[in-house]
Amino acid sequence: MSNHGGADMYQEVRLWKNPRERERYDNMADVFSIITTLQALEKAYIRDVVESAEYTKHCEKLLAKFSAAFRQIEGDFNQIEEFAHKYKLDCPAALLRIREGRPITIRDDRGNMGKAIAETVALIINLMDKLRLNIRANDMLQTDVRELLDVINRMNLIPSNYIGREKIPYWLNILTNMNAAEEITEDQARQFQMDLDICFTEFNRLLSAN
Repeated sequence: MSNHGGADMYQEVRLWKNPRERERYDNMADVFSIITTLQALEKAYIRDVVESAEYTKHCEKLLAKFSAAFRQIEGDFNQIEEFAHKYKLDCPAALLRIREGRPITIRDDRGNMGKAIAETVALIINLMDKLRLNIRANDMLQTDVRELLDVINRMNLIPSNYIGREKIPYWLNILTNMNAAEEITEDQARQFQMDLDICFTEFNRLLSAN
């Protein structure tokens, strides 16, 4: 009895048909890897896990690598957001950093603005992470929401019609009227997550306009 059929089952499945296609997939893998690394670095910095100087050095290196890698796939994707959407990359902090093209620490020439921006990004991401992890209890959410509203109110950069000035107080009011151990409902959690996503998108737009 021949073993050829069995051997064929273990042949490598290839995504490419020629060297040019292979290079294309390799380039896309590089971009994917850089974005996920940059997202992890941003989270580490805004959570004070990495020092400013170390963060700045690694961030600049990753942004330079990204710029070179993305040029190789620009024929397939006009913008990095298209790439992130296609490959389901959940990386808002990395995309913001790529759009600005510089580490968040470089913005510190505007007084404490860089720190306030980092705090805002950190708090929004932390809240979205908690909601994704099904954390619903008031005492696990309210402090972040209160701090987020406080830091937004301190920033001159944020105009009075910024949507977060309406959405964040709305959720703080709901949480303030609950007992510590009470939980928001599943529907509320979904709405809250969507509101935070809208706030984050608008916040990024404001930053890129300045």
